[in-house]
Amino acid sequence: MLNGKKIVVVLPAYNAAKTLAMTYREIPFEVVDEVLLVDDASRDDTAAVARQLGIRTVVHEQNRGYGGNQKTCYQAALDTGADIVVMLHPDYQYTPHLVPALASMIAYGEFDAVLASRILGPGALKGGMPRYKYLANRLLTLIENILLGQKLSEYHTGYRAFSREVLERLPLELNSDDFVFDNQMLAQLVWAGFRLGELSCPTKYFAEASSINFRRSVVYGLGVLKTACQFRGNRLGLLRSAFLRSI
Repeated sequence: MLNGKKIVVVLPAYNAAKTLAMTYREIPFEVVDEVLLVDDASRDDTAAVARQLGIRTVVHEQNRGYGGNQKTCYQAALDTGADIVVMLHPDYQYTPHLVPALASMIAYGEFDAVLASRILGPGALKGGMPRYKYLANRLLTLIENILLGQKLSEYHTGYRAFSREVLERLPLELNSDDFVFDNQMLAQLVWAGFRLGELSCPTKYFAEASSINFRRSVVYGLGVLKTACQFRGNRLGLLRSAFLRSI
């Protein structure tokens, strides 16, 4: 708990049995009140490992996709009475040690949502991010900043924190169940006028860390561009996209 706010960490999991324990054991429980894991129909023992660790676990009987997993994560966290929800991937790609920093920026009223950026500082390439992904990240972020009118260092990190108000207000059910969910959610945050902050975060790329392949990366990139264009089209009054207009 920070400043009287209940902190819940959510772990959107898929085939994370090999890395889950490492991630969980580094979570700073001096500030984290509860941890929830949503297993998206993994083909390994993710759910069993989670239960052995004592993590409250929700299992999807069928794979619902990364966005669908997050939808379940956030609703489950709200149901526990969370004031601040931190999404942490259980693949050990991001350090759990930054949970207090992310949460405190919301708990003390500075921001409504916070992103842990791999691009601020030398973290991305030093941590092993493939060069083509780094370059694509920089190009997509440039385009998104122009179309959304922001100055973020990256839109594609999987390490994020949100206030309860954000999660209750945004119509997340209208977003994709795939990876582009992340960008649709950020577009909604900006559209709604929430305060969005960032902090620098190291990252690790290794065999067991989750990563989408080149084909899915291309599909994701096209979805990102579509989302940014929809945002600008709605801002100019040329479109009326439900995922934005319903806020």
